[in-house]
Amino acid sequence: MQKTCKKCSINFEITSSDLEFYKKISPKFDWKTFEIPAPTLCPECRQQRRLMWRKERWLHKRTCDATGKEMISMYSPDKDLIVYEQDIWWSDKWDALDYWVDFDFSKSFFSQFWEFIKKVPHKTLINNFKTNYNSNFGNNTWNNKNCYLVFEAGSLENCMYSENIRKSKNTLDSTWTQYCEKSYELIDCYNCYSCFYSQDLKECNNVEFSINCTNCDYCFLSNDLNWKKYFIENKKYSKKDYFDKIKEFKNNNTNLELREKLQKIENRVVKNYHWFWNNNCIWDYIYNSNNSEFCFDAKNLDNCKYCTVISSSKDICSNCYDYDYFGHSELSYEIVTVWENTYNALFCVNTWDNIKNAYYCIECNNISNCFWCFWLVWKEFCIFNKQYTKQEYEKLVSNIIIYMQKTWEWWEFFPANLSPFWYNETVVQEFYPLEKEQIIRKWFNYSEYISPFPNVEKIIPANKLPENISDIPDDILNWAIKCKTSGKPFRIIKEELEFYRKENLPVPRKHPDVRFLERIKLRNPRKLIIRECNKCWELIKTTYNKKRKEKVVCEKCYV
Repeated sequence: MQKTCKKCSINFEITSSDLEFYKKISPKFDWKTFEIPAPTLCPECRQQRRLMWRKERWLHKRTCDATGKEMISMYSPDKDLIVYEQDIWWSDKWDALDYWVDFDFSKSFFSQFWEFIKKVPHKTLINNFKTNYNSNFGNNTWNNKNCYLVFEAGSLENCMYSENIRKSKNTLDSTWTQYCEKSYELIDCYNCYSCFYSQDLKECNNVEFSINCTNCDYCFLSNDLNWKKYFIENKKYSKKDYFDKIKEFKNNNTNLELREKLQKIENRVVKNYHWFWNNNCIWDYIYNSNNSEFCFDAKNLDNCKYCTVISSSKDICSNCYDYDYFGHSELSYEIVTVWENTYNALFCVNTWDNIKNAYYCIECNNISNCFWCFWLVWKEFCIFNKQYTKQEYEKLVSNIIIYMQKTWEWWEFFPANLSPFWYNETVVQEFYPLEKEQIIRKWFNYSEYISPFPNVEKIIPANKLPENISDIPDDILNWAIKCKTSGKPFRIIKEELEFYRKENLPVPRKHPDVRFLERIKLRNPRKLIIRECNKCWELIKTTYNKKRKEKVVCEKCYV
């Protein structure tokens, strides 16, 4: 079946298996089945709408509405919302059931829900504050110690300026990285020690300015190596010559020039995708999955479609469509930032453990059979945070869905304009970047808010900084550096400076946000294309576009 997206007008396909899935997840209330019809938006527009509800970066200072204390928050002060600091929000000092409302059959559901979420207090950050120690500056974090500006990150120690990073120590400015230590500027690296400015490393030690290396030690400016030691530009050296040659490279080139050399390596042969241990899967960066299509940055999937950033720590994530972030779920559809042990969740946002039969719920934990609820814990049979008996719940939900079918709301995710965040401050801007005029023209909200910069002794242009870290004075901690790309000022903190000195690294010249976006651009985009294998000329699916300089080959041709 071909459909036309009602937002961008492109054609997209609905398969028979898609229709079977929508039928399978269609819920029953009061002995009636309420069908979930085929979506009205294409997969990209659906994801764009969901990602408007996920904010990771760009933190602000804001006053807690319960205590009056200043706190760090993902909600900028210009947002007309009630926001509590975490220990208050999780405490028994208030009860979300006190904010209940009755459904008004004279108004649309989404207009009522917007008024509802403006009444109920929001949590300042999406963190597990009980398992984080000295790691207040971050969002979507857990089990971290002494970390600063890390996002979507867990089980870290002494890490800074990183995102989508797990189980690592003393690692800075890294993305999509796990089990790494004493490292800097890594992308898609696993179990590495003392590695710098590299991408797609696995089980490597002391590797610098390299890409796609596995089980390598002491390699420099190299690519596509396995089980190698003392290699420079893919050429073998003796141990002594290796270190002499590296010293020569570093004396004659800045780190920026060395990184540019890495990106300009010619005639690389690459496999058409980055994934392992999969069966019948399509897209990229997928691991240990089965029968899953159009999924990205995901592992442990089974019969899923249009899912991204899924990292189930316990069980297989199965039979889910349109799911972004984070863990084990079954029979769920159009959800974002839903953690472990979720079953039959439709149109939910920011829910935690043990969610069952939940519909249009936000920031709930351990709930079942709830409809349109906000911040409930260990509750059942609630609508708009009001408690009902099972029979009352079934009957009222049935009537509300019938009403929503008439207003064309029942089978749709929350509209983007109901999100408490604006387009350019959410993760959607990373994957679907738009300029201000485009955002406004497409009827998305645009944030103009800029956090005030703290007082500093002076602001120094990045190009005035000494290249050698030994020439950087302690006073830099009292300065701001003007980013050479964006012009935005940023600061260096004490622990960060100590790391640069210990590893003999230059102080960064660019704002952390700019560094993050540059790392993201080095990963393959979430765009699947069809092109020819550069060896056998068979048609292959890949995320390497035709303008890339690499030679892209199919799995059977990749040696």
